[in-house]
Amino acid sequence: MPPRITGVPRLGGALNLCIRPASKPSTPSLLPLTQTASLSQKEKKKIAKQDPYRWAQMQQRKAAHAEIKEKIAAERSVKLGDQIRGLTTPFVESFDSAGQAPLSTPPTDDDGNPLEEPHSLPTSPHLLNNLASREELNKAIKRAYTLTKPMVEHRDTVDPEKENEALEKHTRDHLKAKEALSRIVHLDNGNAKDRRHANIRRCIETFGRHITDKKVKQKALSRGIEEQARPVRAGPDTGSSEVQIAILTAKIRALANELEKGRGYKDKVGKRDLRLMVHKRQRLLRYMERKERGSGRWTHMIETLGLGEATWKNQITF
Repeated sequence: MPPRITGVPRLGGALNLCIRPASKPSTPSLLPLTQTASLSQKEKKKIAKQDPYRWAQMQQRKAAHAEIKEKIAAERSVKLGDQIRGLTTPFVESFDSAGQAPLSTPPTDDDGNPLEEPHSLPTSPHLLNNLASREELNKAIKRAYTLTKPMVEHRDTVDPEKENEALEKHTRDHLKAKEALSRIVHLDNGNAKDRRHANIRRCIETFGRHITDKKVKQKALSRGIEEQARPVRAGPDTGSSEVQIAILTAKIRALANELEKGRGYKDKVGKRDLRLMVHKRQRLLRYMERKERGSGRWTHMIETLGLGEATWKNQITF
């Protein structure tokens, strides 16, 4: 620190002087003074409008940015899917016919012309109406043919022509009865309740762990935990999370299709039921993600049902 010298006392008080080298004077600038404050967007826009070329460049950049934002938003929306329907997959489309239609029904324009080519859908021809199966129907028809076949009590006195006529009549009647039974138990002649029961059975057959445990890759065990033999299931799996999620997806799609028809937008009870099912599915999906994230069960369920992140992430409002 430079030394300080006390001033002369007669000057009326102590005067301290500091001896330090004087700083060099700044070089005077010959340029005119300019404003260095930042301009607001309104002022920039006003200045840019004075130059037509600069204004055109700004508009082009703005349009290009808006186009990029729309493209990114569209891709994100497609990836997330719909909150109710998710991403449409062939298995989800087959819910409309309960697995009976081999081809999809493409959308049409105002003139009734299809807008796209129909694609193949997974089918379940073994499922029939009234909770029956194709195997049970074939067994019942075979047994009925045996029970209704005409019997001959006295072979010596029977007329061969009458016997042949009775057998032919029995065959014709059996074919008619077989055709009638096929029409009765076919799901195309069933109602919405019959299709729902058939879709529930399809979901159990597709996502039940008594079947998927043998096909999909299981979740990896934590370090230090040895794999143990899994117990054999006694019957069909109807209570696992993926089965319940698939059943809820089938019910949600059926109810959403009905609400889109006619005056369904006024059905307040139907809308409430739809919200309850969507939020119940969301809770199950969050639980499933926490327990089975990255496993074969999770991947198989998400890809088959087309459940995007919009169906289980964030808040669902509609």
